[in-house]
Amino acid sequence: MACLDRCRCCADNRRQSSILYSILKSEEQKSETQEQEQQQQQQQQQQPMGRPQRQGQGCSCGSQRRVALKSPQVACKAASAVLVKTLRFVKNVPCFQELPLDEQLVLVRSCWAPLLVLGLAQDRVHFETVETSEPSMLQRILTTRRRDPDDLEPQLSSSPPALPEPLALTDPLQPPSAAQVQAIKGFLTKCWSLDISTKEYAYLKGTVLFNPDLPGLHCVQYIQGLQREAQQALNEHIRMLHRGHQARFAKLNVALSLLRSINANVIAELFFRPIIGTVNMDDMLLEMLCAKL
Repeated sequence: MACLDRCRCCADNRRQSSILYSILKSEEQKSETQEQEQQQQQQQQQQPMGRPQRQGQGCSCGSQRRVALKSPQVACKAASAVLVKTLRFVKNVPCFQELPLDEQLVLVRSCWAPLLVLGLAQDRVHFETVETSEPSMLQRILTTRRRDPDDLEPQLSSSPPALPEPLALTDPLQPPSAAQVQAIKGFLTKCWSLDISTKEYAYLKGTVLFNPDLPGLHCVQYIQGLQREAQQALNEHIRMLHRGHQARFAKLNVALSLLRSINANVIAELFFRPIIGTVNMDDMLLEMLCAKL
């Protein structure tokens, strides 16, 4: 309880200066940003179609082509709204609130990306991408966040307990590949084809959230039981509404398994890097978990 009280206190004291507040309360700056994005899109459209690609030594396969959002102003705003709704959903689950704060952080850090993609599917968020070039070496040097503990920003020193140390990006600030984005779109299309109901989405999210196989968890049996309950509730709900309930239950679990091929770093780079810049995604998740959403 002391940790949770500290978390709430931290959120109240820093609400106006939080990362989340900066993201969601910057309406007055959007007109200027929109103009800049329109100029960038015009420049991309004016580039010759036959321009050779640096990555992959001229290879045009999906695994080598790098892409970015065609309309980042719209797509990033939609993804941010879904992330807020996702964290609100997680925080409102009573069983989640009963877990110790450090257990909550482990679960959120691991499941935020698949939960977000489920939220994108539920809200039917559509987005398009355009081919882009990799950042230059100078851009990487100037924009890559330094990991030295001595260089941490002063305002983060009074934060609640930090999330577990994040996995290092294999290639920081590298745009996602077309194949990686296609995996996201493939999952969305699969969900839309199944016409998943609101309750089914809730049970699927519960299955994803309560993952007992994560390292660093102590309440493993309790979390495992919660995941089992979510699966049982999903099965019972389907059995009541669908004649071929076993087939639908299997299809939903197959769709859920597709989330394993979606990398959290890809989600962060595609939807949130244009907004948060070099801010660590884990830092933003921590603030959102402690904020009053």
